[in-house]
Amino acid sequence: MRRSSSAPLGAILRGVKLLLLSARDLARALPMSDAIEAAARAYRAASNGEARAPLRTAIPAGEDGTTLLMGAAIGEEELAAKIVSFFPSNARKGAPTVSGLVIAMDPETGAPRALMPGGALTALRTGAASGIATRVLSQERARVGAVLGAGVQARTQALAIDAARELEEVRVWARRPEAGEALVDVLAGELSAKPVFVELARDAVADAEVICTATSAQEPLLTREMLAPGAHVNAVGSFRPEMKEFDAGLISAASVFVDSVEACLEESGELIAALSDGVTSASEWTELGDVLEGRHAGRTSDEELTLFKSVGLAPQDACAASAALEAAEAQGVGQVVDLS
Repeated sequence: MRRSSSAPLGAILRGVKLLLLSARDLARALPMSDAIEAAARAYRAASNGEARAPLRTAIPAGEDGTTLLMGAAIGEEELAAKIVSFFPSNARKGAPTVSGLVIAMDPETGAPRALMPGGALTALRTGAASGIATRVLSQERARVGAVLGAGVQARTQALAIDAARELEEVRVWARRPEAGEALVDVLAGELSAKPVFVELARDAVADAEVICTATSAQEPLLTREMLAPGAHVNAVGSFRPEMKEFDAGLISAASVFVDSVEACLEESGELIAALSDGVTSASEWTELGDVLEGRHAGRTSDEELTLFKSVGLAPQDACAASAALEAAEAQGVGQVVDLS
């Protein structure tokens, strides 16, 4: 509907104040432990029907980039929208591979309440997803973790599994050794566990109980033969049909858990290929929210291989953004801008 000329923009926006949060503000307002709790709420909501979130729109852009548009409302408490871009070739240019914006809105009026960096929030909530999956699916006695990848997503994967389990060591592997070593230097001041750079992916995961993949791989990096009995894998890097971080052998051998069956049928390259080859069936996959709600037992033995595949869901953003906004307002974090 066209806005009447008698209603100036200032009148329409009068009283609308927007809280701007930087990446540093976001980290202060939403530590990983709180982000993990927000992720748990998101997955419960996604599986019990409380979340309203259409499948995201993917827009191919640039040399190899993708811009994603997504949003979600959960009950009467959370409402958020996100635009985020993933441009892998930016790594060669010294620029972030993930960037974007998240808008947290008032669920009663729809008015914008806060603006946050999409790259930072995405990394945080993606890490938190692996954190809650690790908490409910990995062996409680897990002491060795491994992360394949060295970008911003890899960092929060390490933070999350360190928060979820009492790990003694977290191994890091990366295609570019200098990036892996740099990440280990950063993690040395952030983890309770000892971070160690490992040159070969096979050595990194050989006897690890918790493994995270956070790469843009087009061909599998992780195979069943590389893993010890009872290992748990969080796979978060791929989100397009042509992307694959692990092979069909792992899918065949593991109990498969997903963030959303519907979303993975559209976006998980590994699971889509395995379906086409007859290796798996969507009826065999369990949504993590069903485990959290007690409708599925999750891990059933110490020898069981478990795989959590996440392509990312808008309810995660909504819950994380809402939790960050509430904490930031309570702490007086961020900058308020009057839009009128």
